[in-house]
Amino acid sequence: MVEIKNLTKYYGAHPAVQDISFTVGDHEVLGFLGPNGAGKSTTMNMITGCLPSTSGTVVVDGFDIAKDPMEVKRRIGYLPELPPVYPDMRVRDYLNFAAGLKSVPRRDRKKQVEYAMERLRITDVQKRLIGNLSKGYRQRVGFAQALLGSPKFLILDEPTVGLDPTQVMEVRNLITDLAKEHTIIFSTHILAEVSAVCERVVIINKGQIRAVDTIENLAASTSGDPVLVMKIEGDVQKASDIINSISGVKELRETEYIETGVNRYRVVVSEEPVRKAIMSALIAADCMVLESGIEKTSLEDVFVKLTAQPRQQTREEAFEALGQKLEADRLAEEALQNPYDHDDEEVHS
Repeated sequence: MVEIKNLTKYYGAHPAVQDISFTVGDHEVLGFLGPNGAGKSTTMNMITGCLPSTSGTVVVDGFDIAKDPMEVKRRIGYLPELPPVYPDMRVRDYLNFAAGLKSVPRRDRKKQVEYAMERLRITDVQKRLIGNLSKGYRQRVGFAQALLGSPKFLILDEPTVGLDPTQVMEVRNLITDLAKEHTIIFSTHILAEVSAVCERVVIINKGQIRAVDTIENLAASTSGDPVLVMKIEGDVQKASDIINSISGVKELRETEYIETGVNRYRVVVSEEPVRKAIMSALIAADCMVLESGIEKTSLEDVFVKLTAQPRQQTREEAFEALGQKLEADRLAEEALQNPYDHDDEEVHS
């Protein structure tokens, strides 16, 4: 188990990570999500001991990273966002070198290196210089070094960056397979990958945790009013009028043309049973309901809602606001300096 308690990191006066806490159970695949600059990589670097925390604790398999850093590092395989590979080394030589750094016994190195190369499908490039490999292959070499030493925990920061769709699918399957033997913390910007391989997610924004839960629970808690999606054959205006006339319909959000005489409608309703009333009214009016269902909240919807930030001012808007403030300040200063000018003019006139 990995336990993170009140973890905080300051860069000078800037808080990169603020008082975050969560746990990762054995053989769990945990998705770690957040926009750019949210604090994901900083957190991962603290968990792996690559970066000291300002305060808080990281306990891996019962060992505190601050008190027993070597014990923690023996149990962790880490793939950073930028793979730690040496371009002037050949793939096999680099993996042998990495195995030595991880204190893998000499008698076991060949077996572990071959296992890692086989799992990442890089055996065919083992004699090539890493610097001559494509970005995708370099990523896989970095992933292979994370498997060396048989770590109990894998920390993967953007493991599919630079891979083509087929390779991405292979890595997804690999992560799912590795979860049988490892506990995995998996960070990515591609939310479809998280939905495919992760059981729970941690969503972080501006250095603070916004949610820790299963994807299903997060979707249920942020979904709001149900959205009914219906594919209807019939006159568009007639069907729209019928839908809007039903009690419990909050909004006819969208009408999408499918083909002649057929359209798709997205309807916000107060509760799911309203669907029956809509369908009955449409059928009675000779509008054929071809498809009907409740739109599910996706992980993307949850992510956007939890990490939404106010729109930034444009450069022009900022200058305009500044000009308005300066003008207001000038007028206020003039009023304070000459509070009786207007009255004096009236007296002398």
